[in-house]
Amino acid sequence: MKYLKGIISALILVALDQLTKYLVLLNVKPVGTIPIIEGVLSLTYHENRGAVWGIMQGQIPILIVTTLIILVGVLWLYGRIPDEARYLWLRIIGVLVIAGAIGNFIDRIFRHYVVDFIYFELINFPIFNVADMYVVIAAALLIITVIFIYKDEHDFDFILSKKGEHNE
Repeated sequence: MKYLKGIISALILVALDQLTKYLVLLNVKPVGTIPIIEGVLSLTYHENRGAVWGIMQGQIPILIVTTLIILVGVLWLYGRIPDEARYLWLRIIGVLVIAGAIGNFIDRIFRHYVVDFIYFELINFPIFNVADMYVVIAAALLIITVIFIYKDEHDFDFILSKKGEHNE
């Protein structure tokens, strides 16, 4: 029960990611690109058979195994986060990483590629998707929270302590 909110949140985020990809397959794939702001932002259908920014093209088995290892690690860490209000941000970060990893994992398993579709034309940024946004937001939040919230040297003692041992 302790992790029910996190599980439900991750499932909702994964469903949102998969819904956006489904809508892109129905509406954007047939036309290739739909401009949102001409020359700035568009929905552009792209089949990414690699990892972030297209690296490791065609290495789906390696990416699947890597994703599983990362998921196991993040789930293990998530399970160790103390059930205290001050660690809410870490739980949110964990949910975002889990949802992002699962969203793209589903694509790799069932499609053998990840559906990417958000394209910032203005800066020619690599095309990405909602699951990618979850992971990037989680990384940014982690940096911000480590700098501004979890500054004490003992804030992360829960990671190596025996479960239930962490006290403030």
